[in-house]
Amino acid sequence: MTDALVLGGGLAGVAAAQTLGEAGIRTTLVDRTDYHQFQPLLYQVATSQLPAEDVARPLRTIFADVPSVDVVLAHVTSASLADRTLVLDDGRSLSADHLVLAAGARPNFFGIPGAQEHAFPLYSVVDAERLRLHHQALVAEALVGDTGSRDVVVVGGGPTGVEVSGALAELVAALQAQGRMPADARVHLVDRGQAVLGQFSTRAQAYAHKHLDKAGVDIRLGAGVKEVHVDAVDLDDGTRLPTRTVIWAGGESASAIAQSAGSSTGRGGRIDVRPDLGVEGYPGVWAVGDVANIPSGAGAPTLPQLGSVAQQSGRWAAQNILRSMQGDELAPFHYKDKGIMAMIGRNAAVAEVGAHRHEVDGPIAFAAWLGVHAMLLSGVHSRTDAFLSWAWDYFERDHAATVESHDAPRRIAWGDDADDVPHIDLGAPAHG
Repeated sequence: MTDALVLGGGLAGVAAAQTLGEAGIRTTLVDRTDYHQFQPLLYQVATSQLPAEDVARPLRTIFADVPSVDVVLAHVTSASLADRTLVLDDGRSLSADHLVLAAGARPNFFGIPGAQEHAFPLYSVVDAERLRLHHQALVAEALVGDTGSRDVVVVGGGPTGVEVSGALAELVAALQAQGRMPADARVHLVDRGQAVLGQFSTRAQAYAHKHLDKAGVDIRLGAGVKEVHVDAVDLDDGTRLPTRTVIWAGGESASAIAQSAGSSTGRGGRIDVRPDLGVEGYPGVWAVGDVANIPSGAGAPTLPQLGSVAQQSGRWAAQNILRSMQGDELAPFHYKDKGIMAMIGRNAAVAEVGAHRHEVDGPIAFAAWLGVHAMLLSGVHSRTDAFLSWAWDYFERDHAATVESHDAPRRIAWGDDADDVPHIDLGAPAHG
């Protein structure tokens, strides 16, 4: 039995395992893929701006210098919180004195007919690469006379929906300028709310709406998706949008394994945790990141599903495990709020920085976006300077997207070490 068992190799799981491993605690990290994925850049994989391997890093490379962390690649078929045990698909069982659940999230289709079958979620590297290849195929078919719809429908006006809509609008415009996409092809953004970026200020919402509209995005607010077909989307206001590409950014719920582990779940199917991130009634069990409803204070709403929340909560849970091993009092989680932000396109970004949500946009907002993502990335990649160099180059180009979807996207120059290349299997499940 190891001292600690961490389920999930995302930002939360990696932060927890690193903190424990660096303290010399025997830790086993379990994930079904051999890589950590950097979710904030998935939309750039989907829109041919980055290759998939640049937003994923092998877990064994991350922990190469942390010998007390053992990485196990396996699919977990069940979890028992009562005895802190994971059952793997090869029949093995792993147990520990402490179990950290960091299994992440999966798309929530809300029971809408056809959504799970025909829509493309954007929650994993596999999701993003499948979407990129799908769009690439549609572009190629247009060149040989196929007349099917090239419109894209993005469901959900939150940060993911806004970011992918803006990036796709730039790509579509570039392809149209090259004569490789029909002139009437459009990107549609659909949301039930009355504004995009619902968590942001009205000023930020107006800024995002203006720039999406200027980029050619058809924004449809106050309407939800009624049904998704293979060649169209029906909205609940009676509108039908012909499309063969529906991108689902309309919500998420906790991973299936977390919902079946034995603890009662709350909003989004996530596990409600105590202020110290422990799971009530299960000593030695902790839940962090997108799998948990993390309280932000007495009587206050739970923290949002953000990368910074995931990383900080993973590290904090590990620190509480160390406290418990030393017989010290556990500490309630204190989140350092870095704000919320969204990239709308080149030369267009919006951010609300800090706990008081100071709103900025344009180049200053991009600088905030860059700083937060560089800090997140530094925990899983040793060369954030490569990210910084690539990102500034991306932002400073004042023309539309020049990456053609049949070419290899421009890489972030991490290095040429073969051990730093993940094994991305498009036949593997895209989400749990």
